[in-house]
Amino acid sequence: MKYFAGIDIGSTAIKIALVDTDKNLIGHKISASGSMFYKYAKQTLKDMLEELNIAPEDVVYTVATGYGRKLFKEADENISEITANALGARAAAEGQCNIKTIINIGGQDSKAISLDEDGNVVNFAMNDRCAAGTGKFLDVVAMNLELEVDELGAYHFKSQGTPLAINSTCAVFAESEIIGLLGNNNSVEDIVAGVHYSIAKRIIKLVKRVGIKEGIYFDGGPALNKGLVHAIENELSREIFIPKFPQITTAYGAAILAHESHSYENG
Repeated sequence: MKYFAGIDIGSTAIKIALVDTDKNLIGHKISASGSMFYKYAKQTLKDMLEELNIAPEDVVYTVATGYGRKLFKEADENISEITANALGARAAAEGQCNIKTIINIGGQDSKAISLDEDGNVVNFAMNDRCAAGTGKFLDVVAMNLELEVDELGAYHFKSQGTPLAINSTCAVFAESEIIGLLGNNNSVEDIVAGVHYSIAKRIIKLVKRVGIKEGIYFDGGPALNKGLVHAIENELSREIFIPKFPQITTAYGAAILAHESHSYENG
């Protein structure tokens, strides 16, 4: 059996997806990027193949994407994360949602991508200047509130009042705001809800730059946060589609492209 790998080397996490000759997702693995992207990417791929009991030589084509894509020398090809994200989103939502708009929130940046009727990228916008609308900001918020980041979603739905306004567009100043709100005896639940709505408002501004079209897909680790999803849906007044494995959409798209490139090269 032949397999095709997509490796998404992000600034905070490495995501790897593997597909078979029918483009079925066979397995995936996620690890922290750390300080040595290449070393950790190689180790993550090795660990995944061992867990799946697949020999390295059975992986016949590899495509790298993401922040550190050019560091993975063994890749047969590397592509932008915008292209890979669009491919992965279409595949992950196939038969469930006709994707036209993609929201991607990563560790250090956020993106909005607009697709045409054929699934081609027609426009995109990115915010990589400030961490206030990213996964990293959620990590900082959780730390300041003495919570685990995966607890934020549950706390969001416990909020009894109006979500508190977090006005700063800079993560550092927003963190100071949160500390001030705690000092004024505001509940953790209302602060969490306020954080989610502040991120949602920033994301909506980004999406409006490319045009909001029905068939909205949300991926990246923060898509696992049901409170954040709820806030974005309320701000959009639309339902959004969350894939089964939102962290690996871009890696999945790279794996699909690996399959297509190999098929093209080999007739």
